[in-house]
Amino acid sequence: MTAALQRAAAGILILLALAAVGSLWFPVSASAQSRNAIDAAPSMRYPLGTDELGRDRLARVLCGLRLSFLLAPAAACLSTALAALIGGIAGWYGGAIERIAMAAADLFVSLPWLFLLITVRAVLPLNVSPLVSIGVTFLLLGMLGWAAPARVARARVRAIAGSDYFLQARAAGTGGVRLFLRHLLPNLGPILAAQFWICVPVYIISEANLGLLGLGVADPLVSLGGMVRELSSESSLMTRPWILAPAGVLVMATACVHFARLKKEEV
Repeated sequence: MTAALQRAAAGILILLALAAVGSLWFPVSASAQSRNAIDAAPSMRYPLGTDELGRDRLARVLCGLRLSFLLAPAAACLSTALAALIGGIAGWYGGAIERIAMAAADLFVSLPWLFLLITVRAVLPLNVSPLVSIGVTFLLLGMLGWAAPARVARARVRAIAGSDYFLQARAAGTGGVRLFLRHLLPNLGPILAAQFWICVPVYIISEANLGLLGLGVADPLVSLGGMVRELSSESSLMTRPWILAPAGVLVMATACVHFARLKKEEV
């Protein structure tokens, strides 16, 4: 049952990714407004209807999905790289360097980093360009989410450095660079890949939380969090369930990434 659910989640994730990429060639722009179709119900032309400005909801959902699928992995790559650098140096050198690095990681882990992210984002100017808002949002996500993966990377490096085959390679005269490239990195890769997949759904949800507070991606760019925020002013959700599509896609995307990660770890 679990394996079937994981395969289904991986398949849905692929379909969502294809839909996100396909939005580049979607015939309707996400920002185009139609005065003749204000807050329209679903139809052949507008499968998910339009919003109060006459913009196609389906086009906006696909654009928001593309933004999440592109930038959440980019932020996860940044945090994983920082974790590998800091955790790797701490585990490799030990001593005072390890204590300082792990103290910093403990501080970041102990802090509610989502609230820290909201605080840091809130003190920055809100009237920035859309592209700058994207960079700031996901740069903050990547830079504030390194601590927990760094602890895992440090523990793995320490375990590898103390293993028998590693000590034998060092005793055989293998140099530091070759030892690092041939024996350490290949064994650290699966751990870093797992941490990357853990971060991706967390960052998608984090961006949505920032969007709900109006601190995420700025208009006219579309994000799933910004679209979910628009639902707060809706008073007819029960009679118009199709406007819940952004929230449904957000939950589906994060769940599918989570289950795909589990499948990836099994492999």
